[in-house]
Amino acid sequence: MRRSPLLPTLPALVLAFLACADSGAPGSASITQDALSADLHALAADSMRGRLVGTPENAEAGNWIASRFESLGLVPAGDDGYVQQFDMNWFSLGAGNSLTIAGAGGAREPGNGWTPANFAASTSTSGPVVYAGYGMVAPDLGWDDYQGGDVRGKVVLVLDGEPGAADPASPFDGLVTSESGRSWRKAVTASRNGAAAILFVRQNPNPSPDATASSDAWERINTAAWPAQPRRIERLLLADWVNEITIPAAEISVELADALVKGSGRTLAELSEAAERAQHGLGLVDLKGAQASLTTAVDRHVMAGRNIMAMIEGSDSTLRNEVVIVSGHHDHEGADSVDVFNGADDNGSGVVGVMAVARAYAQAAKDGHRPRRSVLFVSWDAEERPELGSWFYTLHPRFPLQQTVAVLNMDMIGRNEEVPADGGGGRFRGLEPQTAESNSNALNIIGSSRTPDLASTIVAENKPFDLTIRLRYDNNESGLLRRSDQWPFLNNDVPAVWFFTGLHPDYHRAGDDADRINYEKMTRVVKLLHAASWTLANADGRPAIEPRGSRPRM
Repeated sequence: MRRSPLLPTLPALVLAFLACADSGAPGSASITQDALSADLHALAADSMRGRLVGTPENAEAGNWIASRFESLGLVPAGDDGYVQQFDMNWFSLGAGNSLTIAGAGGAREPGNGWTPANFAASTSTSGPVVYAGYGMVAPDLGWDDYQGGDVRGKVVLVLDGEPGAADPASPFDGLVTSESGRSWRKAVTASRNGAAAILFVRQNPNPSPDATASSDAWERINTAAWPAQPRRIERLLLADWVNEITIPAAEISVELADALVKGSGRTLAELSEAAERAQHGLGLVDLKGAQASLTTAVDRHVMAGRNIMAMIEGSDSTLRNEVVIVSGHHDHEGADSVDVFNGADDNGSGVVGVMAVARAYAQAAKDGHRPRRSVLFVSWDAEERPELGSWFYTLHPRFPLQQTVAVLNMDMIGRNEEVPADGGGGRFRGLEPQTAESNSNALNIIGSSRTPDLASTIVAENKPFDLTIRLRYDNNESGLLRRSDQWPFLNNDVPAVWFFTGLHPDYHRAGDDADRINYEKMTRVVKLLHAASWTLANADGRPAIEPRGSRPRM
């Protein structure tokens, strides 16, 4: 039967009704499909050139968001008006890098079994070498690979990665790579403990036959780490972190590591197995006679980032000192000589969602309705690098983190999740194939296992919007739990979740355009977040967060 062009189908009427549905949160009616579409088409236009961090177009996007906050009469919450500026470092290889390991020949240049780490300090050192397992310190899990041992003046040899990386029950965030396992964090720990240098080696407890890299492979590794021409998108770290690393740091081959550990009476594989089996950290292992001399020369270049922040001040004289954060990120992947990566879904959708929620709160305030707690609206920068803007905020918060009730983060809320039948490659690692149709009404809440109270609030507020809420992916090989701006807050024990409608084939591709957004569903997602934020900002209590290592896995 052919449908009459004059009469919409029943499903169409239902969807139209749901998109217009409102909760008890004042100002919700101002969140409309038309407004979201207009804003997203502006933010994700070709003229914005993909909003790559550090570019004029990224700055233009930030200025546009700030001007919107100003037009709404929101209170500036940055260090300079609506702007919180932060510094990042990118790196280039200097001259004079050299490594000498006793018993492994003379001085070696980069590419000959080793390469300097990008976060290495430019300095020289020499000293005895000790082995420290994974080189990790995680006090909240009772883990310390140093075990109080003295590494002052010593070169520390550590494994890349973390124990239990393939174990869903690992206390180190299960299948998600934990922050404690990041190499630069291990370098910070070594620096703080007075080590002279840190060396990393990639050695699995059950190594593959090609685990020992040949010198030719190391030439390729070094070239990939330090290309002759600048990358289109540089690898970045927060300057706050890099400034704490004052020692040389380098990745070395299994061959060189074997030469270092032979005085211990055990092989590198045996030491790796011991580090993997340790319950609370391995402690130091004396590598009798092992000596290393190391010079690293790495130039640290500065790039500025800008978070855009505004707020509605709470009405309660006490609770106004607590805050609910509504956030998304405005940076994306920029443009190359052929394509513009407009990032409409990733994450223009989340940013215009933040602006829509801010407009709802501004309208409510004009109508005499203010939340009891303050609400902070943030558009993060450098999320793609990853999460550098939100990590910086956790180091320099507008409100103390202990007074942050919840973070509601929007990132990719405009498309239906779709994982290709062939798995889609590394971008979709760990995700089951699924169609867009099967997720046509679905919303993922990432981080729910860390804060069930917060997830329950969201589920309770969903009734008018009738979204299919899925609490999944927190413990998944995809690492989605750490792939957006809720992650730094969870690592600082702040209840935080990510509103996320899922990956799709246009993720980080040139096809991520504003015309492909499902605005009806996106409107309901934004309204739901607004309703949840209003409830959190007015509740007597606040959501709890589960400690790492003891929470249920989803």
